[in-house]
Amino acid sequence: MDFTTVLPTFIVTLREGFEAALVVGIVMACLKKAGQTQLYRWVYLGIFAGIIASIAVGLLLTGVISGVETAGGIYAPVVKQLLEGIFGVVAIAMLSWMLLWMTKQAKSLKGEVEGAITSALGNENSGKAVFLLIFIAVVREGFETVLFILAKFQQDWTLPALGAIAGLILAAVMGVALFSLGVRINIRLFFQVMGVFLLLIVGGLVMGTLKHFDAALGLISQLSANNWCLGGSDSCILGSQVWDGSNILPDQKFPGIILKALFGYRQTLYLGQIVAYISFLLAVGIAYFQSLGIKLSPKKQSTSV
Repeated sequence: MDFTTVLPTFIVTLREGFEAALVVGIVMACLKKAGQTQLYRWVYLGIFAGIIASIAVGLLLTGVISGVETAGGIYAPVVKQLLEGIFGVVAIAMLSWMLLWMTKQAKSLKGEVEGAITSALGNENSGKAVFLLIFIAVVREGFETVLFILAKFQQDWTLPALGAIAGLILAAVMGVALFSLGVRINIRLFFQVMGVFLLLIVGGLVMGTLKHFDAALGLISQLSANNWCLGGSDSCILGSQVWDGSNILPDQKFPGIILKALFGYRQTLYLGQIVAYISFLLAVGIAYFQSLGIKLSPKKQSTSV
């Protein structure tokens, strides 16, 4: 069993789970301050419903993929590769957007949640409003995690699921320590470090997703009269092979297996994957560091006359 598959889901769920834990903690602190602790049950119901909904989405999407595999037909492998590629694109888009959004909204998150709770307490359906706020926070992070696991691990969910559970447990413990026990946690530093890890993990997912589309088009070319592949290349649409680390850094042995699990490293890489990986890191990475207030462009020196 490849225990390295635990690592990426652990990191993703730890970050996403702690983000949800912050919302839950702020809501409960607001309710306690307002003397509305009887609404705690709506918080717990929102957490429970969000987790169940996330699991249900995961099982549903897994069933779709399994149904495609068992349906048979000559195009079943093509559809499977296309579905996994589409899941990858959606996961990349959502995780990248949340990475940038959370970084920009971190300073105003507390005020926005407190404003929403204050507004909710002013109407008759305050309990349902609290439930909806918590449910959306939990299911949003859960849905992102489900898509990530689907896109990155298609064969065996057991170990990735254990990593996800461990990440959620640690995120919950950190939330309790922060809001209930008064433990001081440098939240800004935590999200900055985890953000860099997430950026690299999603970058690896970009390369894996391209491989799914490459495989799908390769299968279509074999099954149809039309050739969808680029002529004279080592792959279908990814161009020539530019790296073969099978003898230097194999992805089934340490440390290659760690790089594969965390950052999508493959012992065989193609030009299209490298270009996409670097382009993604440049585009999203620059936007991420700028959102942190880090200026990447050199300062212009002013000249006096």
